[in-house]
Amino acid sequence: MRWLLAFIAGFLAVLCFHQPALGLLNAAGVVPFAPFSLAPTKPLGVPSVFSGAFFGGLWALALMLFLDRTGRSWVWLKAALFGGIALTVVALLIVFPLKGIGLELDKLPARFLIGFILNACWGLGTIVFLRAFGR
Repeated sequence: MRWLLAFIAGFLAVLCFHQPALGLLNAAGVVPFAPFSLAPTKPLGVPSVFSGAFFGGLWALALMLFLDRTGRSWVWLKAALFGGIALTVVALLIVFPLKGIGLELDKLPARFLIGFILNACWGLGTIVFLRAFGR
């Protein structure tokens, strides 16, 4: 049950924290794409926002393993750093190339910063839901 709740927490964190943060960055002109995209993803045609939420759920399982191994002190900071660093590095080095987005070194710092902000929000949101489910 704990793992199912972790998956749900990560799924919801994408919808309630990551995507609203993306909306704020979009409104500020920092990123050119809007949140909650329903554009189909390849190869299954699942709407992009739900694909992202599914992977947010899977990442929440990895976050739980990380927190289990590192202890429960500083959990908020650990969740933000885990999301901000791990998810962003995987996105930049694995996901972007799979989607045909090159590793442009001049754009790397800005992309990392944007990814860090969005994924740290996901990490914090995951903890918010996990704490809510624990009560």
